[in-house]
Amino acid sequence: MSRTELPRTELPRADDSGADVPGAVDLRPVLRLAQPGFRRFLPGLLAGVLSAGFGVGLLAVSAWLITRAAEMPPILYLSMAVVGVRAFALGRAVFRYLERLASHDAAFRQLTDVRLGLLARMMPLAPAGLTRTRRGDLLTRLVRDVDDLQDLPLRVVQPVVTAVIVAVLAVAGVALLHPMAAACLAAGLVLAALLGTGSASILAAVSERRLAPLRGELTEEVLETVQNLDVLSAFGALGGRLDRVRDADARLRRATLGRSLGMGVQAAIVALFAGLVTVATLVIGIPALDTGATAQSWTLTGPALAVIVLVPMAVFEVFAVMPAALGAWRQVRSSARRVATAVPTGVPAEIPSEYSAERDTDESQPAQGFETGPTSPVPNDAPASGGRARGSAARPLSQRKGEGFSRVEGAEVRGSSRNRGVEVFPRVEGADEEGSSRNRGVEVFPRVEGSDEGGSSRNPTGHVLELADVAVRWPGAGSDAVSGVSLRLAPGDRVHLAGPSGSGKSTVAMALVRFLEYTGSYRLDGIEAREWPHDRLRKVVGLCQQDPWLFDESIRQNLLFARDTATDDDLIEVLERVGLGEWLAERGGLEARVGERGALVSGGQAQRIALARALLADFEILVIDEPTANVDRETGERLIRDILTAAADDARAVLLISHTPVPSDLVTARVTLPARG
Repeated sequence: MSRTELPRTELPRADDSGADVPGAVDLRPVLRLAQPGFRRFLPGLLAGVLSAGFGVGLLAVSAWLITRAAEMPPILYLSMAVVGVRAFALGRAVFRYLERLASHDAAFRQLTDVRLGLLARMMPLAPAGLTRTRRGDLLTRLVRDVDDLQDLPLRVVQPVVTAVIVAVLAVAGVALLHPMAAACLAAGLVLAALLGTGSASILAAVSERRLAPLRGELTEEVLETVQNLDVLSAFGALGGRLDRVRDADARLRRATLGRSLGMGVQAAIVALFAGLVTVATLVIGIPALDTGATAQSWTLTGPALAVIVLVPMAVFEVFAVMPAALGAWRQVRSSARRVATAVPTGVPAEIPSEYSAERDTDESQPAQGFETGPTSPVPNDAPASGGRARGSAARPLSQRKGEGFSRVEGAEVRGSSRNRGVEVFPRVEGADEEGSSRNRGVEVFPRVEGSDEGGSSRNPTGHVLELADVAVRWPGAGSDAVSGVSLRLAPGDRVHLAGPSGSGKSTVAMALVRFLEYTGSYRLDGIEAREWPHDRLRKVVGLCQQDPWLFDESIRQNLLFARDTATDDDLIEVLERVGLGEWLAERGGLEARVGERGALVSGGQAQRIALARALLADFEILVIDEPTANVDRETGERLIRDILTAAADDARAVLLISHTPVPSDLVTARVTLPARG
């Protein structure tokens, strides 16, 4: 498994306290990814060991220098110690800086891999597969929980390794002066570690495991309150919603205080043992002073006694991270679990398999996303017509190859092989051959002119879309949202797809752009839609949604999103075509901002901007979903006429989805979906 992969795991089963349940989640792949590689991690580790070691050395040499200077020897006997104090003081600061720089750089680079892996896992599911995901909690997992994973190298692995190395070296150094003092120091360190971690486990373990889930809960409550503030205020429900926010905040505060209590107790235990070891070493060392009155196997000078008495203080300062590392480890595990289970572990059967021709033709490229070893095979139980059998198992995420696709020799690194103006893709064995062109075992797809240059996707020959007895189901649903849909769209056609609310009109739109899987037959230019790479199909079939997303940017940027090579003249022209010419002049031109999610424009204007964006993208087949949903009747009728007129000017095919009547002179055909019980 490559280091850019994250785990494919089952959803966790945990009790209300957040405690682990055996067999819930295998977190090792996430933790391996969060931990920097050895070469990246080693510089920070070495700098940390040197910084901590220099700190202990500074105290030891300083103690020796002060007590030896009190004996007033010739200055020559103190010169090495003076230089040592300066060297250890400067070295400690320098290596501390280098340790912070190297270790944090390594940790932050790893967070990039984790976050990109999580996004790669989400992409095949969007948008239909994420409809049940709470956005606030998902945002917390993507940002805060991923950030918490940096504690693995910074607060768990590196501090523990540094503390163990420094403690072992310090005990060995003290043993050279007095073995009993070294044994006392070692025993104190072990007892402090055991009692400190034990007290933290009793007082703060549950709180540390619950911190990450509670943060997600609070973020979700705040986000929901802010986004629905107007509705809550209008219905007098804002007070109750704020109470929920306060309750979530109180639970998070209690968990944070519980964690702080545990950390405070363990710090007190470590400090207590540091004092006890110092006193014990003093008791052991005083009788061993070389006073000439007694003869012992181990004798100490005054400066040596100061060293073995004061060194434990410096060692315990370094070793104090050991109990704290256990608390950090529990929190890292909690965040790792939430990262691993941020989205479903496999693509539901109702979501089309996501792939791109460019990626799948290079089998050597590592898969992106969440991978943890063996994966279940992709179900191959589709009927000959291309339909998928209902109830098939969810496909694993991050497939490196499309279903039935293999590498085409001679394909370019970016883009597929070219053959006289056609796209060449490997043949899918067993696919329905009716209407499909064959050329020596490959599927020949009509080339999308200019698609590689980011410009127009228009094909002068046009494209034909055909649905025959199509049924579509949403992920997790027990029945089809729509079934028995048949229609045909050819260049110049303007088809009105009507039906009452809930009849499945928008579901059909999602299936046409391959956001949802289908059964039955959906052909584009005679080729089953499943055999089209998604990125190619979506350059031909475009969707203008019921609630178009507008970025909090200028009108120019909202349009350039569709075609970044368009000039200002192109943008003004397309806005005039959708009836926004005068409005644009009144707003001050293309630099006028539309606000967050289009807050500064009306519903009708937002629909027209979305239509202008779709016209700029130059889709050959345009699917427009409920353009009159957010406008009054008079404006809606005018909007529909402008939409169909603008689309007809280019002889493109238009599927207008609307539950409101459309004048007969504007459409060439009607398809009405029945009401569903």
